[in-house]
Amino acid sequence: MADTQLVWLRQDLRLADQPAFAAAAVAGPVLALYVLDDETPGEWKIGGAQRWWLHGSLASLANELEARGGALTLRRGRSAEIVAQVAEESGAAAIHATRHYEPWWVGAERELGERLTLHEGDVLHEPSDIRSGSGGAFKIYGPYYRTLESHLPPPEPEPAPRKLTAPGKLPPSDRLEDWELLPTRPNWATGFDVWEPGEAGALKHLKRFAAEAEHYANRRDLPAEVGTSNLSAHLHHGEISPRQVWHGVGAGSGDKFRRELAWRDFSRSVILADPDMGTREQRPLALPHRTGKQAESDFAAWSKGYTGYPLVDAGMRQLWVTGWMHNRARLVTSSFLVKHLLLDWRRGAQWFWDTLVDADYANNSQNWQWIAGTGFDSQPFYRIMAPLAQSERFGAAEYIRRWVPELKQLPDADIHDPWGRRVAPAGYPEPLVGHRDGRERALRAFRKARGGG
Repeated sequence: MADTQLVWLRQDLRLADQPAFAAAAVAGPVLALYVLDDETPGEWKIGGAQRWWLHGSLASLANELEARGGALTLRRGRSAEIVAQVAEESGAAAIHATRHYEPWWVGAERELGERLTLHEGDVLHEPSDIRSGSGGAFKIYGPYYRTLESHLPPPEPEPAPRKLTAPGKLPPSDRLEDWELLPTRPNWATGFDVWEPGEAGALKHLKRFAAEAEHYANRRDLPAEVGTSNLSAHLHHGEISPRQVWHGVGAGSGDKFRRELAWRDFSRSVILADPDMGTREQRPLALPHRTGKQAESDFAAWSKGYTGYPLVDAGMRQLWVTGWMHNRARLVTSSFLVKHLLLDWRRGAQWFWDTLVDADYANNSQNWQWIAGTGFDSQPFYRIMAPLAQSERFGAAEYIRRWVPELKQLPDADIHDPWGRRVAPAGYPEPLVGHRDGRERALRAFRKARGGG
């Protein structure tokens, strides 16, 4: 009888193209373990929206494992301690896991030491292999991608094991319901029913997007269109692999999207170079961020979508209701917070961390630092998005009507700037700050930070 193989699951909740499962299934009976760990990540424990998604994803995975003869064990606590404990309880001969790049997971992997066998499955290609001529990590995406191209395409994804054998005796397991991952009082996630967590849901989105990928370059920036892949949460939770997505979209029509997928690899490379990028500015600006009562009131209005800027409000309300926001709206809402409101980007990043179903430490931190002009690879701070012009340029009228219903009667010519057009309905808030005033305030702060007075 072969010895038990323990598979430690984290953000890799799938069976297809899952090298840890594949290696374990060949070696012996498979014991799958997920640990709900709020201790190891510290301040980066998963937020409320991710917890909602995790419940559905684990329920789906448990069903898939059972259908193939396997089983899922659930425990709660510090990952390294629990994994070692379950390995001892089950007499596991080996521990398998997908390599992850968040600093807390790197630490947990190191703590488990030689008992742990790591497999590549979270990226297109191992980021530590992508090095500059001097041997260091790339800090700019362009040269990173050009080097990554020499390792592409990635290998074809592997199918899920058709049959798994569970150990004769399973260790005790928590009940998923007892973790209370789903909100109840109140249930703020009623709008999350647009999602289908789990491997099956991921494959549905991939199939839908693959048929439309040829339009991605033209539609991706249009909030009113279904032009993005909607795969970000599935990728974050590991319900589908980057290799599956790469090959699934096909050559040619999906080239633009594939470059965006490679940005995900790049962000993992960056957190290996700078594990603290979620809080530490990579190129510090030392901006005099606003604080005090009015700043707090402005942040509250931004977070709930009551800024007086229709595209900003639509994006923030979509986030609150569904746990997701269109990419163009993410750019505009984050720029508005950091520049028009002159608030610390870390506050916005933390809000996204708690409210996004796809909140990913590497991507979230990298993208906020890109907006704030503080990242290794970022736009300059003085490039300030004009939210009214962005709304009109990217045809956001129907998007605004859906998420800001008090404006739904306005025609396209007025809906992007109802206050400027003097047609704002009663009850719609006045802008927190005028575009020109907010822009000039941000530029004064930038000059001050640069020592220009």
